[in-house]
Amino acid sequence: MDNIKEQQKDFQELVEKSSPKPSLIKNCIWAFMVGGSICCIGQGITDSLMHFAKLPKDTASTFTSIILVFLGALLTGLDIYDSIGKRAGAGSIVPITGFANSIVSPAIEYKNEGYVFGVGAKIFTIAGPVILYGMLSSVIVGLIYYMVGAG
Repeated sequence: MDNIKEQQKDFQELVEKSSPKPSLIKNCIWAFMVGGSICCIGQGITDSLMHFAKLPKDTASTFTSIILVFLGALLTGLDIYDSIGKRAGAGSIVPITGFANSIVSPAIEYKNEGYVFGVGAKIFTIAGPVILYGMLSSVIVGLIYYMVGAG
């Protein structure tokens, strides 16, 4: 038993020595550049909708969110978003396009298990907790806001 634990420890040390060390500064720059680019694209879409379609800001913002979710899902389906994510890390996960990616990726991965037990059951494995806790926190904040406003 001790021999197995010793082997596991030796293997772990070998893995740590041979694994490339990520450059923190380089990763932060990539995350900033990609996340900022996604946000700039979103701002460009909003400004374009306000200027060319003469939409009010709140309506243009809603359409921008819809468009960015669609683009994130489309790029995930085309296997482009994951390539961006490998380079950008959190820079591609944090914006709204990352949320679309987190919903579409499991659906694609489990597609071969069928639409009910594959796609239907696994589609919210990553996004489900985000939706749940987002809704829960909004209810709590709403109740606090209601109680403070009512008093």
